[in-house]
Amino acid sequence: MSARTGTDNTGIPEIERRSGYTGALMGTVTDISRARFAVGELIHHRLFDYRGVIVDVDRDFQGTEEWYQAVARSRPPRDQPWYHVLVHGSDHSTYVAERNLERDTELDPIRHPMLERFFSHFDNGRYRRIRAEN
Repeated sequence: MSARTGTDNTGIPEIERRSGYTGALMGTVTDISRARFAVGELIHHRLFDYRGVIVDVDRDFQGTEEWYQAVARSRPPRDQPWYHVLVHGSDHSTYVAERNLERDTELDPIRHPMLERFFSHFDNGRYRRIRAEN
């Protein structure tokens, strides 16, 4: 929910579930050299004024046409990176176009029940990924 607008039109899970988006939190990390943000980085959503941490990156939009039409109201480009984000202070995750994100200036840890699924610890303003066991 946006602190700035007080509305519930953020596109976070309730809307994602209603509109059929099924790609959230894929669990694998895509190596994308042109992405502005990386897994573990803290971000701020420019339009909906929430903080979060990136857990995965898609080279381009991977949702359905139905989800895009229902949720991506600002019509961000589909051919640029999109990010899977855990939202601070909630149990929500979002799928966000790169153009709607900026670096978080607070650099404080976020609170989210799924952090431990993706990250081992918080260090110098970013989360560190869990290392894969062989």
